[in-house]
Amino acid sequence: MIETGRIVIAGAGLGALYAALELAPRPVLVISPESLGEGASSAWAQGGVAAAMASHDTPEAHAADTLQAGAGTVDPEVAAMVTRVAREHIIDLTELGTPFDRDADGNYVMSREAAHSAARVVRVKGDQAGDQIMQTLIAAVRAATSVQVLENTQAVRLETEGSTVTGIWITRADEPSAPVLVKAPGVLLAGGGSGGLFAHTTNPPRIRGQVIGFAARAGARIADPEFVQFHPTAFDIGEDPAPLATEALRGEGAVLINVDGERFMIPAHPDAELAPRDIVARAIFAETQAGRRPLLDTREALGAEVLTRFPTVAETCARAGIDPVVQPIPVAVAAHYHMGGVEADLHGRTNLANLWVCGEASSTGLHGANRLASNGLLEALVYARNAARDIAALNLAADTAKVLPVFSAGGQELAPVAVQSLREVMTAHAGVRRTAAGLKQALATIARLEDEQAEDENFLNMCATATLIAAAALKREESRGGHFRDDFPESDPAQARRTRITLEEALAIRAKAAKELT
Repeated sequence: MIETGRIVIAGAGLGALYAALELAPRPVLVISPESLGEGASSAWAQGGVAAAMASHDTPEAHAADTLQAGAGTVDPEVAAMVTRVAREHIIDLTELGTPFDRDADGNYVMSREAAHSAARVVRVKGDQAGDQIMQTLIAAVRAATSVQVLENTQAVRLETEGSTVTGIWITRADEPSAPVLVKAPGVLLAGGGSGGLFAHTTNPPRIRGQVIGFAARAGARIADPEFVQFHPTAFDIGEDPAPLATEALRGEGAVLINVDGERFMIPAHPDAELAPRDIVARAIFAETQAGRRPLLDTREALGAEVLTRFPTVAETCARAGIDPVVQPIPVAVAAHYHMGGVEADLHGRTNLANLWVCGEASSTGLHGANRLASNGLLEALVYARNAARDIAALNLAADTAKVLPVFSAGGQELAPVAVQSLREVMTAHAGVRRTAAGLKQALATIARLEDEQAEDENFLNMCATATLIAAAALKREESRGGHFRDDFPESDPAQARRTRITLEEALAIRAKAAKELT
């Protein structure tokens, strides 16, 4: 066991690093599963950060679009707060050195994405916002003497006394090891979402719901776990994770066609390619299921400009042998963003004392049932600061001694076959389209896999989050936002409310489902 006066931040993405800088000069310990900046979902974000920066736009309009996209379950107070402070975060990142795209007059270049009523997404080099913001934050963190980063280390469990978090258990991330307990005055969870629980995902390989899972196992209340956003346009080129064909391409006029050259989004929704993501995702999924391979066509809208304005897309195309100037890009639906997570109040607090959460591991009420494009990075920034300011109110000791864990042999290596089985059952039964029978099958399979790998704490965390997703999806007998039930295809106004669930409640639903299948 190690005792420290440092605040421990589990995760090393945008929210984690932004919070660490906000807490400076208070001592912080950042737990990073890989080398700093690698494997973080934030770095993979292509679109940008949504903020009402232009003269023609307002925070109120941004909040209204957020409420509209969220399909009836967005918390209006949260939407108003987040959109109101968005501008100051863009300015702060700019002052830190983030090279946001500017025009000749120095104004931020704004792009429009799906379900936004105005162009309000601030970008960097077209499609490199996440990476460039992360590089800026990494440089600042490296220079901050108050921040210690433990690389190649992962959090696997919370230590609690009653309903108070007193520490966190960590292991090596690059090889099996026995866990080490780090006792700390407070813990901030900032470790990403759960897209990797699905077989086709845009998320980095390590992002498989572990943080949500170990928080739930410690008694943290989870909100909205059934609401998973599937990005409509991931590259369908056989790579895992699937590279992202950014939403900004459709914002610039790219269209969706099938292998027969038909624009299938025109009859699907009045906004066609710029319809909310869940609608576009289901339309693309339907084309795939029908054998009419969906394609993203940038040829007329962008022509050769796609190569210079969207370099990440161009690089992926080149790797796959696709010339987007003359060929459409094969696309498929992929798990992209988890609206659900550990429930957080306006200050990032959870129901457990001394535990805060920000970023995709959280559920703040901003996203509702269907996140508005480019609100993800914004939420991470806002709640990282809110949580950091709340944590700063603690009477923290000025303990700058470094945490130097000594790991011994032990632990269990993650079983790749079990992980793949979990991912496949989640895609088959808890993915874009769901039914009661399929969700019950998913829950029964998760229970079996969990029993088979009962000694693997990492896998237990994944199974906890998978159970929460499937159990909440089974309980919600309607379709709303990112949650679609073939057996309940309409939205029910009586169910226009957020889900709040504990792991104990989800396990009871799982046990009942498994029993019904025997």
